[in-house]
Amino acid sequence: MTKFWYVIDNIESYICRTLLAIFVCLLFLQVVVRTLFDFSFSWVEELSIYMFVWFVFFGASYAAKMGAHNRVTFQFKFLPPGAIKYIEAFADLFWVFFNVYFVYLSIDFIFNKMNRFQSSQTLGFHLSWVYIVLPIAFALMTFRVLQVNYKKIIKGEDMRDPDAIDLDEVRAEAAELELEKA
Repeated sequence: MTKFWYVIDNIESYICRTLLAIFVCLLFLQVVVRTLFDFSFSWVEELSIYMFVWFVFFGASYAAKMGAHNRVTFQFKFLPPGAIKYIEAFADLFWVFFNVYFVYLSIDFIFNKMNRFQSSQTLGFHLSWVYIVLPIAFALMTFRVLQVNYKKIIKGEDMRDPDAIDLDEVRAEAAELELEKA
């Protein structure tokens, strides 16, 4: 059962990897076929665009899981470190409210306001299959924002941005390397 929960906990990563691999392969196929055979598949570009859109929304959810969304953090340099996580959690509360409202609006659009005959140009399926990513990804993003805040506030885990670079650490490592060379 633990493998199941591991997959569920990393579902955005698996979806993004799969979508990226497929749409890159499809676009590569399209380039090869156009170049070598002077022919093109009309459906490849449209499907690749839809897959890229899905990739972006699930990638945003994955970034929320990693705590890697962009934030303005300059003002935190003037605050005590203990208060920062609570201020970020308060800001994330607005993010959660926005996401929940967006989930509501997107579900309302897909099931009530969308044209029943609106379909994709070349593939022919109803566009609600493309738009369904909106409530799914924003609901998942909401869950991930709450999960990150739970880990930070309740469990006390350090959820640093994986792309953040601490210049003091880099300088210390560079100084250490210089000492080793000397």
